[in-house]
Amino acid sequence: MSSSLPEKVHRRRWAVLAVLMFSLLIVVLDNSILNVAMKTIAQPGPTGLGATQSELEWSINSYTLVFAGLLFTAGLLGDRLGRKRMILFGLAVFGVGSVLAAFSDSPGQLIAFRAVMGFGGAFVMPATLAILMNVFERDEQPKAIGIWAGGVGLGIAIGPITGGALLEHFWWGSVFLVNVPIVVLALIAMVLLVPDSRDPRPGRLDPIGVLLSIAGLVLLVYGIIKGGQIADFTDPEVLLTGGGGVLVLIVFVLHERRSDHPAIDVTYFKNPAFSAAVAAIALVFFALMGVTFFAVFYMQSVRGFSALEAGLLMLPLAVAQLIFAPRARLVVDRFGAKAVCTSGMLLVAAGMAAFVLFGRTTPVWALEVVFFVQGSAMAHIMPPATVSIMQSLPREKAGSGSAVNNTFRQVGGAMGVAVLGSMLSARYREGIDGRLEALRLPEGVRHAAGESIEGTLALAARMGPAGRELAGPAKDAFIDAMHVTVLGSATVALVGALVVAVWLPGKRAGAGPDVPPEQDGAKSPVEAGR
Repeated sequence: MSSSLPEKVHRRRWAVLAVLMFSLLIVVLDNSILNVAMKTIAQPGPTGLGATQSELEWSINSYTLVFAGLLFTAGLLGDRLGRKRMILFGLAVFGVGSVLAAFSDSPGQLIAFRAVMGFGGAFVMPATLAILMNVFERDEQPKAIGIWAGGVGLGIAIGPITGGALLEHFWWGSVFLVNVPIVVLALIAMVLLVPDSRDPRPGRLDPIGVLLSIAGLVLLVYGIIKGGQIADFTDPEVLLTGGGGVLVLIVFVLHERRSDHPAIDVTYFKNPAFSAAVAAIALVFFALMGVTFFAVFYMQSVRGFSALEAGLLMLPLAVAQLIFAPRARLVVDRFGAKAVCTSGMLLVAAGMAAFVLFGRTTPVWALEVVFFVQGSAMAHIMPPATVSIMQSLPREKAGSGSAVNNTFRQVGGAMGVAVLGSMLSARYREGIDGRLEALRLPEGVRHAAGESIEGTLALAARMGPAGRELAGPAKDAFIDAMHVTVLGSATVALVGALVVAVWLPGKRAGAGPDVPPEQDGAKSPVEAGR
């Protein structure tokens, strides 16, 4: 490294990684922290906001919709304008959105301010991974990405624990207000420690490609969410929005292929290391996000654990990732990314299928073992898949590569929650409808009670002693629906294992993942971003 600045940056690279993980933790943690607050927000004021089931779903989905729609664009802007600037901007917006969400007076305000938080989060997530790729040398990147992936897993598991602890002592808005001091610390650390980086030759802007990507992703994700919400993917609104999103994205790809200044070079997808890794990330999050979504209801509504207890029960998921994700590179060095990722996907499928054995009295240790297995599996999929994606691209395109990685993960997760959630809802309604009809309730009340186990248990509580006979069948119907849904999730994981086994390149003696010609002779990480 020719100048003193790159040497200084290289020496503090692990401190830079810690700051990037801290920034990333805020975005990931907030998504999972909200799940345990759902029951509280649904309660009438002043305890909650009296949100309906649909409003609760949109308080999550408004974030997802904006976040997923802007990830790709945010990555491109980071490459062009500077990734550090994008993180600082994103953190500031996220912090403001958190304060506004904490003091929302109605479900509508909460939904709107969650969208603001999604806008800020979209500018944080891709830039963290892009800066990492520009601070670490190629031989250290797998280790750094492993630690980064472990941080994602930590955030997913810490969220429910933190949320449960806050709700035991404070009002529901505290789950958002806790973000503010973390954002302030992250902003200060970013300014002091993290170097900026960007594409030194960004070329002309591609506004048509950017607009097409935003429109296509927003329409697609909205269609997925809406289909899951109404449990009908053949509904005209779902077909028009979701199908329209697919068509717009096809136009986007065609435009990028013909453009002499594309937002992303779609020929990257011809590289098996890139395409198979992207598919693996999307499929594993499809399988896992759907299960994580209903596992919370299994633990709280069926088993009767509190929000804090449910959060603590998911701790093995994080512990496994913290243990294995930073070390995944050692297994990859020995057996190759194909073998490791394929084994990881098979483990995910096994973990999903294990839920078929769970009932109302299953020992807690069995649940803990399954969560640990799932965390271990993710720790051996995410790092090598992310390394394959990021090292398949020129270093100066790290922002757009990170954006592709995160976009497919977010869309895969949204599809998992929507598709598996609608499967769960449809099967649950089939199982409980007979009991609800026998009570001769008004149609509107019966329909609302059959939407979810929470709706049924709320009705049972209002009915007093007469409702006690409804609680048991509701739990049995949920467990039956869960068994059917996890088999669907396990099937998706098996498809992911097949994709990885067929298309992800195998181990080559003395070689890492395939590298495109553009990266041959690339500048050192810090020099490339100066």
